[in-house]
Amino acid sequence: MATPELIRIVSRDSPMALAQVERVRAELAALHPGIATEVVPVKTTGDKWLGDLSQVDGKGAFTKEVDAALLAGEADLAVHCVKDVPADRPLPAGTVFAAFLKRDDVRDALVHPGDLALDELPEGTRIGTSSVRRIAQLSASHPHLECVPFRGNANRRLEKLAAGEADALLLAASGLARIGRSDAVSEVLSTEAMCPPIGAGVLALQCREGDSATIDAVSDLNHSDTYREMTAERMFLHVLQGHCNSPIAGYATVGGNGELSLRACVFTPDGKTVLNAHEWAGPLDPATLGTSVAVTLLRQGARELIDSIEH
Repeated sequence: MATPELIRIVSRDSPMALAQVERVRAELAALHPGIATEVVPVKTTGDKWLGDLSQVDGKGAFTKEVDAALLAGEADLAVHCVKDVPADRPLPAGTVFAAFLKRDDVRDALVHPGDLALDELPEGTRIGTSSVRRIAQLSASHPHLECVPFRGNANRRLEKLAAGEADALLLAASGLARIGRSDAVSEVLSTEAMCPPIGAGVLALQCREGDSATIDAVSDLNHSDTYREMTAERMFLHVLQGHCNSPIAGYATVGGNGELSLRACVFTPDGKTVLNAHEWAGPLDPATLGTSVAVTLLRQGARELIDSIEH
């Protein structure tokens, strides 16, 4: 199999997305110093639209233009945050995930200019977030706080916070680290305090199905434990048929003994109802574990809960 001389990498043009591409380029250069890389930046619907995501294809708003560039042959490789790739429908026909990079921090971080922790925030504090997952969990654990809609990339949200449009922010700890802004974090929340989204902290590399030369070159970047975690998490979300307005959270972990577990929750948007499941794989393969956890939650009423939410 001939090794490609050049791999063109398509990505959203936000600072964080471009920082993620730099990580991929660095890892690829370390493994295959002979392969040159070039970045093909695109602006996605999700980046341009600052209203409710459900009005513009939900999570797919961040991937549609990237997928199109890949399928049109304008690029050879796409870099995605797994949490932004819809799991309620298959990947676009003709594309595959060739690798999942080693997982970063899955946790959410609080950004507060006065450096307060979440439990120290006074009543009426305005938290900037448009994430239904975060809003539902905050409503349940800290009902005295107020969530205000906040969209835009992380840098833009930090600017809006500085301009006084909110009193605090919730952002992904890994995202802040990627753009070199971990200094802004006042508290990293435990996964018990704020259950992460499916695919948190993971970058996926997507290629055209028939492009075996690129697939071979980038599959060396795959991290086996992360691959198992993503297989379980994405199968869980697929079976639940969750959409971008569904407050669904969950994460799989490979323990020190190599055993995979998956913890997941489904909430009502007001956080008053929480369905929980936590299972260990034992002899089950990752996809079967994801299915099993989804079925456990469906038995608790997750289908009715998800279907009752507009999207």
